[in-house]
Amino acid sequence: MTFNINNFTTKIICENQVSDTVLETVSRKNEFDLFLTACEDKPKFIELHWNLSSDDNTVVLGDAWERSYGDLEFRKLSDNNRSMPWYFIATDKKECFCFGVKTLANSFVCFRYDTDGITAIIDVRNGGNGVHLSSRKLCLATFIYAHYNNGNIFENLKDYCKKLCANPILPKERIYGGNNWYYAYGKSSYEQIISDAKLQVELSQGIENKPFQVIDDCWQINSCEGPWYPNEKFRDMKKLADEIREIGARPGIWVRLLHNRDSAITNEMRILRDGNRTYLDPTREDVQDFIGSDIKRVKSWGYELIKHDFTTFDLFGSWGKDLDSGITDTENWHFYDKTKTNAEIVIDLYKLIKEAAGDMLIIGCNTISHLSAGLVQLSRTGDDTSGREWERTKKMGVNTLAFRLAQNEAFYMCDADCVGILDNYIPWEKNSQWLHLLSYSNTPLFISCTDEINETQRKDIAEAYRNFNTAHTIKPIDIFDTKTPSKWEIDGKIVEYEW
Repeated sequence: MTFNINNFTTKIICENQVSDTVLETVSRKNEFDLFLTACEDKPKFIELHWNLSSDDNTVVLGDAWERSYGDLEFRKLSDNNRSMPWYFIATDKKECFCFGVKTLANSFVCFRYDTDGITAIIDVRNGGNGVHLSSRKLCLATFIYAHYNNGNIFENLKDYCKKLCANPILPKERIYGGNNWYYAYGKSSYEQIISDAKLQVELSQGIENKPFQVIDDCWQINSCEGPWYPNEKFRDMKKLADEIREIGARPGIWVRLLHNRDSAITNEMRILRDGNRTYLDPTREDVQDFIGSDIKRVKSWGYELIKHDFTTFDLFGSWGKDLDSGITDTENWHFYDKTKTNAEIVIDLYKLIKEAAGDMLIIGCNTISHLSAGLVQLSRTGDDTSGREWERTKKMGVNTLAFRLAQNEAFYMCDADCVGILDNYIPWEKNSQWLHLLSYSNTPLFISCTDEINETQRKDIAEAYRNFNTAHTIKPIDIFDTKTPSKWEIDGKIVEYEW
């Protein structure tokens, strides 16, 4: 199961065919940098192909463009009909190899691995069009290969993820507490958030590390969009943050930075895609100033954590689950700045957010996983769980925790999403297992509930918070058999959940 990563063929796809595109590589042991230069050409895709024969028993696991959607699993090569973003691990369950690109690449890279070999598809577009590099030499990505001569698949993938990210930024303390989305679903108030914060302080009594109370979509004037000022139910966001802190919790807040109806935003400040100008174009300097001012305003109110959402959808018009070999399917549109690849534009946006946020913690939600590593402390690695549907929590939560857990503390802290508790929609014997698993996972733990929870739930959450604030060892066991592993090794013992 080994191959020479420097022995590949290339294919270049351009918007126009002037044929002045040049690819160069700089090789080191088990890795190489891929550089692209073009003058008049407008490159769109680069394809690299490696001939490789594989055993019929080989199975592969890839990653996701942004969040996963309950769809991660080991697939046989014959069933592997989708591209695998960023990296993959291939194994016959005796040995394995990992192949992918390092984080913060300047292109969107995915892989196809089938009986014909391995193909890397490198998306270098600007919007849906070719990029105008204008003779600029750009390092598209650093490809890195690792071979492991053992069957410890989870440990090998965790080691490989650490090789992919040189400088993760991690919070000083474990991050846990309340998020109001999965019981409120957009309907809340100043008073309700205060009640929620008091509950979080009660549930975490005796723990030195203070819990967060995160205010999700509900506090701003318009539902799921800006302007980022409080509605009449919230009134004074600075006063609310101060009161949360006085109660003994830490205030956090949700925003959607690229979808905003603020009257100061002109049509020219928006992306023109599919004939519509709905979302802000972050390649414009005036938009960058606007986004920065929104974040700094929230920071000035005293919020210690900011959760920014929807940037992938707002930039590219699709959810990650609907994309395959590139980051957008839409043709014939571009950003205001045509000289940068889509990946460069995403990284610049995340850097802008990080700089404006200062010492605030950042949760990226619907953010590009590989391009946010090193620029966010936490990442929502899966689509929404639920306060109403157990099957959704099982599909989205358990799947992302199992198959992206190797990224935890290697890229960022992986947030597999909340335990949602709403009017007993989900039987507690199911939800309490999700709570238990998260409490031992070394990943963020957020609970979404009101103070109407019963005594059993209070006791279980308080115990989970105590477990959570101690380090544990954990790995999924039955990862080859199911998308939602039920067998886990926790602190050296096998725990089996009844999902």
